[in-house]
Amino acid sequence: MLEAEQVATANRLLAHDTFHEKCVLRPIMDQTTSRWATLIVSALVSGPHRFAQLHARVGGISQKMLSQNLKALARAGLVVRDVAPTNPPQVTYSLTELGTSLAGPLTDLIRWFGQHGDELLAAQKRYDSQQA
Repeated sequence: MLEAEQVATANRLLAHDTFHEKCVLRPIMDQTTSRWATLIVSALVSGPHRFAQLHARVGGISQKMLSQNLKALARAGLVVRDVAPTNPPQVTYSLTELGTSLAGPLTDLIRWFGQHGDELLAAQKRYDSQQA
């Protein structure tokens, strides 16, 4: 019985082998770990934002790209879009429970880049000088 449980656990864990070329989670991973999606999720950690607030918070993102990323994040179940019945309608975006669970690792990644930024830039400079 124990061996059967171990096999069942292994099969469950391997059900979505992200290293496999046909893994169904790869497109979701691509969408939710892009530069823009990572910054959007991190911005929403502090609470709900309206579209214009997110656009201002995530510097350099176009409105079109923000809209596309918000749709992808909502489709993945990470962000919820709330429309208030006002005139004009007020749309607010916030993280779902699933999105909040992803926000921790994503903000840790952003923090890591902040902590190691000087080292990364120096490494690039060394590499580039060796290539010249």
